[in-house]
Amino acid sequence: MVYSDSLASASLSSVLGAIARTLQAEPDVETTLAAIVKAAVDHVAGAEYAGISLVQDGRIRTVAPTSELVATVDEIQSRTGQGPCLDAIAQHEIFRTGNLSDERRWPAFAPEAAQTGIRSMLAYRLFVTETTLGALYLCSSRVDAFSERTEQDGLVFASHAAIALVGAQTEAQLHVAIDSRGVIGMAKGILMERHDLDAVQAFRMLVESSQASNMKLHEVAAWLVDHRREL
Repeated sequence: MVYSDSLASASLSSVLGAIARTLQAEPDVETTLAAIVKAAVDHVAGAEYAGISLVQDGRIRTVAPTSELVATVDEIQSRTGQGPCLDAIAQHEIFRTGNLSDERRWPAFAPEAAQTGIRSMLAYRLFVTETTLGALYLCSSRVDAFSERTEQDGLVFASHAAIALVGAQTEAQLHVAIDSRGVIGMAKGILMERHDLDAVQAFRMLVESSQASNMKLHEVAAWLVDHRREL
């Protein structure tokens, strides 16, 4: 693919609209993440590789790298505790580097990352309101692959990606909640039948089992449903 210096302003809106529709059609979070990084490489000038780092339970998890090269760079960031992606998440800013071989901001990360062949990196915080979801980052083997203009183009794209991501996560959580509710209902029915309990008593029994076993309520319910023939 031949990259221009930036996306033309006139076409940026239509490109982002098409990307948003594509992301909304994805069936789950994992597929949405893969679509985001592919679209980033396809539509942000200078990008050869991309990945996403998600903030989960206070920890950073790297997902959907477009190549093993990106996964290697991520491993270096995690191991050294340095890098543009980590700083984008922590400092809520955009971080751009044009040549990792000469980069001084991340003395432990940059020299080792440069050995992979990556020279330029561009990292954006992914967020909706004040909640940080993670970071979208772009990589290139070329020196100074990203200009100030492409940085701004990518910022608009990252905003669309964040909206699509939080939508996918919300839908996934809804499906989990619905599934959990169904399993809990089945478990209550089993206890009501086996022990001649009413609905309140059966639910209390599940809660007490959850507390005693240090398992989540839906996990206790799922275990009971799976082993009902053995009880």
